[in-house]
Amino acid sequence: MKVDVEKFGQASEDLARFFGTAQYLVIQTAIVIVWIALNILVVTRGIRWDPYPFILLNLAFSTQAAYAAPLILLAQNRQADRDKVQAEQDRSRDEQNIANTEYLLREVASLRLAVNDVATRDFLRSELQSLFKELDQARAEDR
Repeated sequence: MKVDVEKFGQASEDLARFFGTAQYLVIQTAIVIVWIALNILVVTRGIRWDPYPFILLNLAFSTQAAYAAPLILLAQNRQADRDKVQAEQDRSRDEQNIANTEYLLREVASLRLAVNDVATRDFLRSELQSLFKELDQARAEDR
């Protein structure tokens, strides 16, 4: 008998998700109340399919618990596997972001150095003024 592990795992997750809902608790409580009420009321009429202490009801609960616990564990294992894959993807994305940030920091640093090497307007004015003075002096000497 072949079992589709993925479908079985998905079904176990769906059941585990349903077991944790208020709807499940309400349905379970209603079934128990009806079960006990019918057994108490029917006992007075002579039909007794599960008289007090409701052993058949306890057997149903035990069977339900025997299946519910492994299904919930299977769902938790699948979630843990997904969380692990997600964490690895996050780590990889974080490493890429760090590398990009470091690259951009190096680029900003090189731009700052390049900007510091660029002549400012005041520097150019002072250089031009000194060149004009030198030119004026050279012309004065030539005359």
